[in-house]
Amino acid sequence: MQDDTYTPPEIWTWDKESGGRFASINRPIAGPTHDTALPVGRHPLQLYSLGTPNGVKVTILLEELLEAGHAGADYDAWLIRIGEGDQFGSGFVAANPNSKIPALVDHSGTQPVRVFESGAILVYLAEKFGAFLPQEGAARAECLSWLFWQMGSAPFLGGGFGHFYAYAPEKFEYPINRYAMETKRQLDVLDRILADRAFVAGPDYTIADMAIWPWYGQLALGDLYGAGTFLQVDGYRNLQRWTRELAQRPAVRRGRMVNRVTGDPASQLHERHDATDFDTRTQDKLASA
Repeated sequence: MQDDTYTPPEIWTWDKESGGRFASINRPIAGPTHDTALPVGRHPLQLYSLGTPNGVKVTILLEELLEAGHAGADYDAWLIRIGEGDQFGSGFVAANPNSKIPALVDHSGTQPVRVFESGAILVYLAEKFGAFLPQEGAARAECLSWLFWQMGSAPFLGGGFGHFYAYAPEKFEYPINRYAMETKRQLDVLDRILADRAFVAGPDYTIADMAIWPWYGQLALGDLYGAGTFLQVDGYRNLQRWTRELAQRPAVRRGRMVNRVTGDPASQLHERHDATDFDTRTQDKLASA
């Protein structure tokens, strides 16, 4: 159905909140709105994030690094409540001028190093610890290609389909159809590539999988936007196999919990400062969910 009620003005002006569920945090200007320093814990790696798909990418990698024995990857994960505007505090803006989660500050050197954008954080950490990113040649190119595929594709899934299907204050056929079609095309891309390889970039588990799974894996599980039936995700058999295998990894289970503030309380760990924060009771409940 065509929406004929709106004609764009000659010059756009910001005169009211818009954006449905996230209207209160949308604005056309950058920079801080208030002075708030970021907390700093005892580990060199300080993560400021929220358990959205983009945040989960980083916590999965950090937990996988720890699972693989990289003790230097221990970290503090501080909760940034984007619905309350925490990302516009002066400390967070200093860590990420774009005011989006996640942001990482590495205090292991002589001077703190800030890293923002989830893909950049994945590459930074993978190179820092020499893990989950091939070092050279075709394997590295393939991994980075799929990592950047995710970075370029997910906005069509999240800001496109997810917004208009789940969050927009009004439902219109055109944007939902447009982005549902593109989301299903992306699911088909993944399903086809996973038909003859164990992981997205080849035989080895890499940061490409860790970047893609929080978006497309959680969508395939029916945990994203409640859109599993609408998009018929069960039909992507290869994607489902990969999705469910990764979902059983202990580090993935832990990574999904960190900075999470929705769903079953047993699946939430608002802040993570030590491995003991994942208590046995919570892990058992999560594993059986």
